[in-house]
Amino acid sequence: MDMKQLGELDFDNIGSWPTPAKVLLALVLAGFIGALGYYAVIRDSIEQLDTLKAKEVELKSEYKQKYKLAANLPRYREQLAEMQQQFADLLTMLPTATEMPGLLDSMTYLATDASLEIQSLNWKPEVNKEFYIEMPIEMKVDGSYHDFGAFSSGVAGLPRIVSLHDFTMVRGEETPLTMTVTAKTYRFAEPATDVEAKK
Repeated sequence: MDMKQLGELDFDNIGSWPTPAKVLLALVLAGFIGALGYYAVIRDSIEQLDTLKAKEVELKSEYKQKYKLAANLPRYREQLAEMQQQFADLLTMLPTATEMPGLLDSMTYLATDASLEIQSLNWKPEVNKEFYIEMPIEMKVDGSYHDFGAFSSGVAGLPRIVSLHDFTMVRGEETPLTMTVTAKTYRFAEPATDVEAKK
């Protein structure tokens, strides 16, 4: 069948068409219906399937993470208990408000024991930090390098946490050296809700 015969086909009487023309028309209609069906029904289903596949991968990954957490839960609980114990131990190293005068006495004793002569010992205003309160003590003492070393070593050995900051040393006229240092100790700052609850 050639192009001239195709042009002479009567669309009002398809039944009289030759067999090749009918087959061609059937193929065109099948392709059109298939394309229409794909875009109307199948494409949405394929997109939904792709979405569900992606969701499946995400859920599997989430399941693996949660499974690992669940499998390690006893170990995490042990670590949490250890950390809580360590935190409690560290808290015992921070002096309470009632222990501050005793700590000051300890600092005075250490300076005297190290053969340092105390010129002044003054509390500075407390500094509030996020989780703790910093309590500085400014000290001015006279002595030798070795005396200062012995004093620093004694401070490091205190049962409470005390750190030394802002050293300045000046050679004195009557004494070998005059040292000014800020000793800082720390107190745990209770959360506002805990303080209010105790009131």
